[in-house]
Amino acid sequence: MFEQFSRGYYLGRLYIEPRDDAAAAMCREQHERVNEQLYASGEGVERTDYPLVMKLGSQHFAVHGDEQVPADTLVVPEPMLEDANVRNPPSLEEVFLAKADHAAQLLSLSEGAPTLPDTAV
Repeated sequence: MFEQFSRGYYLGRLYIEPRDDAAAAMCREQHERVNEQLYASGEGVERTDYPLVMKLGSQHFAVHGDEQVPADTLVVPEPMLEDANVRNPPSLEEVFLAKADHAAQLLSLSEGAPTLPDTAV
């Protein structure tokens, strides 16, 4: 789903769709799998419900898992679509996924957002 891109990001392609909710989300099962594969440290039992940090256009945002979202799809608030120049959704778009250390920094800058555990950094 995501492949190595740079020191700070993985690159993937997801269908982008608008959402009335104020939070971005993706398929819960895929969210947990990506979280486990790319954010977990591999030591002991770890949570897989921490938000993933993605970048669409120039905007970073937390992404949570949602059972209502279909596989290979990222739902985002409508204003975010406009900011990222996504035309005629659903649209297959490149999405950047911040690596664990970069994600932890980005989340810590957001007020009130949960941070990844130190073991994932």
